[in-house]
Amino acid sequence: MNGVRELRLRDGAYRWGLYNDQARPTRFVETFVVESWAEHLRQHERVTIADRKIEDVARAFHVSGTPPTVAHLIHARYPASKK
Repeated sequence: MNGVRELRLRDGAYRWGLYNDQARPTRFVETFVVESWAEHLRQHERVTIADRKIEDVARAFHVSGTPPTVAHLIHARYPASKK
């Protein structure tokens, strides 16, 4: 996953993490944070053949018969508290 980490950071992520689910030790979750939804969409446009190979190596460890689950979480904006 080091290659995936480098790929995400190179493409604009400012935070990256790989987490292991202790309730299900074979489950790993990758997270990364980018500046905006628009930046994330641009990441999809910049994928190179070399990038795809790095992602394919990581995806080869996925053992389920279904594709990995992908979720997009957007920061929830909330109004400033009044004093």
